[in-house]
Amino acid sequence: MPLKVKDVHDILEERAPSRLMESYDNVGLMVGDMEQEVSSVLVALDCTLEVIMEAKEKGCSLIFCHHPLIFQKPSSITTDKLLGRKIIELISSGISVYSSHTNLDSVQGGLNDILMSLIGVKESSVLDAAEGEAGSGIGRFASLDKPVKLSELVDSVKEALGLEFARYSGDDGKAVSKIAVISGSGQSFFGAAVKAGAECIITGDTTYHHVSDLREEGVAVIDAGHFGTEWPALKVFSKWLESKMKEMGFENSVVLAESNSCPYKCR
Repeated sequence: MPLKVKDVHDILEERAPSRLMESYDNVGLMVGDMEQEVSSVLVALDCTLEVIMEAKEKGCSLIFCHHPLIFQKPSSITTDKLLGRKIIELISSGISVYSSHTNLDSVQGGLNDILMSLIGVKESSVLDAAEGEAGSGIGRFASLDKPVKLSELVDSVKEALGLEFARYSGDDGKAVSKIAVISGSGQSFFGAAVKAGAECIITGDTTYHHVSDLREEGVAVIDAGHFGTEWPALKVFSKWLESKMKEMGFENSVVLAESNSCPYKCR
């Protein structure tokens, strides 16, 4: 029995239901045909033109990306706009695109829980719980087994996520025993993290004034980057996806995009 896009949809919808997405979000099949047969799946954080070209070169007929290709309804699909060029290239190449975004962040066992696990935390609670969905919601909060110096926590986060660097604020010698983790861009949940009692918040996409205020309040922040806090967790999830497909009798491969990278450079 050949694997179809709808089969991957059913797997992902069961694992991370679309009802868990945030109100502003857009998830599911972005481009393509539910009845299309899938050769192999290319996993990426973003559906960039480079990722699309990689899918073509590797013969992947489905791109599974975390960030939605179509976030807001476009007014037109033309080659003079980046989104239009992507969509036209995908359709002409017979490649479908599927996205699981904040629903995958939120669900129990999703990216936030995986991120917690990667940094060595076994048990955590939901920071901003989804109504009526036990164990699901944005962000996670945990008490560490024993206090650790902020400088040591920064080093362990870098090592766990494979990062060369991480921005952070706070006293290097500060003893941290309670942390909040919000994968991707978590600044809008700083209030919830502080209310929960977090002494350090691990996330990405932070800005000066918010971090400055938290530093004055004695709350440390580790900004490991949007890409840095999501891609390592998505790689782990991709292994689950391939395993689930094989469990269902499909032998199609799940491939990590090599062209998928953080847009920022440091020197």
